[in-house]
Amino acid sequence: MNQAVRNPAAGGIEDVFRRAVALSRAAPPTLDERRDRLARLRALVVENETRFGEVISADFGNRSSTETLIAETLFLLAEIKHATKNLSRWMAPKHVATELQYFPAKNKLLPQPLGVVGIIAPWNYPLQLTLAPAIAAIAAGNRVMIKPSELVPQFSALLQKLIADKFDDTELMVTGIDGDISERFAALPFDHLIFTGSTRVGRLVAEAAGRNLTPVTLELGGKSPAIIDRSADIAEAAERIVYGKLMNAGQTCIAPDYVLIARDSADEFVAKANDAVTRMFGTGPDNKDYTSIVSDKHYARLESLVQDATARGARIVQPAKADDPAWKAKRKFPPTFVNGATTDMKVMQEEIFGPILPVFACDTTDAAIAHINTNDRPLALYWFGKDDAARDQVLARTVSGGVTVNDCLFHFVQANQPMGGVGASGIGAYHGEWGFRGLSKMKPVFYRSPFNRLADLYPPYGTKIARLIKLLRFMS
Repeated sequence: MNQAVRNPAAGGIEDVFRRAVALSRAAPPTLDERRDRLARLRALVVENETRFGEVISADFGNRSSTETLIAETLFLLAEIKHATKNLSRWMAPKHVATELQYFPAKNKLLPQPLGVVGIIAPWNYPLQLTLAPAIAAIAAGNRVMIKPSELVPQFSALLQKLIADKFDDTELMVTGIDGDISERFAALPFDHLIFTGSTRVGRLVAEAAGRNLTPVTLELGGKSPAIIDRSADIAEAAERIVYGKLMNAGQTCIAPDYVLIARDSADEFVAKANDAVTRMFGTGPDNKDYTSIVSDKHYARLESLVQDATARGARIVQPAKADDPAWKAKRKFPPTFVNGATTDMKVMQEEIFGPILPVFACDTTDAAIAHINTNDRPLALYWFGKDDAARDQVLARTVSGGVTVNDCLFHFVQANQPMGGVGASGIGAYHGEWGFRGLSKMKPVFYRSPFNRLADLYPPYGTKIARLIKLLRFMS
């Protein structure tokens, strides 16, 4: 598909936004209307599964169709099914306990749509990370505007067309990617803005949103560690880390970014991990299951990371050099292990977002924890081993967006768990009911009872309030 992605004509996104705001203030969508929108979104994904896979692969150069199916399409279908099944319960007013001194009054929480939600989507999982936040926003009763990534233009063009065919633009719309659309979009006074991407750009988005007092959900990234405890099966840990690292060629915000392992086990880990790479992807660039790097610029950045590590004394293990014409022509970066990584290497200072795995020596659990805690809090943390005490020590003394124990990535796909970062790795969370609540105003309502003595608090004050204050003091 070569159709360009163009911004809405005749008034542009500002006009769509104004109309969506007006409609959002008129009346919230009913349960049936929300289910209908979710059903249309599900039909869009199902009917265009093959087309989405083709255009995403074309944008990347090569993207494994199986990875797109597992990590994007099936994930979205499960999210829509979960939301549709639970939506009536989520929308119901929640009874909240009332303290004794206010009896027999009652409290409730009423979920209400915020209004219009903006989504600034990334390129690395363009289908999933564009529509998963939209599912939560639609379930919560919001109208949604999406700005897709300019790095995946064919996907963005297809999504824009398909959404326009199934939705009124004030229900759900996709902008173009040309011109100054990013700045104009972030400047709109949304009722909530969701951004997925780098920490650097996330700061800019938060700054723009802050000028409108727009609350944000920021799904960022950072350096997610994988700790291999001395009690771990190294071969098993190596295989699972390789899978988590090389899905989408490492272009995953929750990919294990580096390994912490005892110094005397590092060489064994690298050997086992390299064996796992060969079993999964072979040793050449022609395997269709191995995904390309999204752009020449990103490829060059990864090359510079390996060059810097090499210059600083790291032992590099890879099936071919990154400048090998057979790999570079397909924009496939060879799976790379950086053994003997040190803190002065760039590969240990910035998020990698590619198939490079530094192996950093940490001989004790305390040392691993100390290393993690001296850096920004990561989006994900992975722990491998059989020593429950060591595991629980890591869980108690580190803070991260999420954790998977004895594997990678799988905390992300749990519908009943929130997905979100902490500190530099993100703000807020979504998935399932967490997304519904995060994109709703949970409005507290107090229902006064005619039998309650609250009128005794009114002036003129005297003996009656003295008695009541004495009672309230006793109950407080």
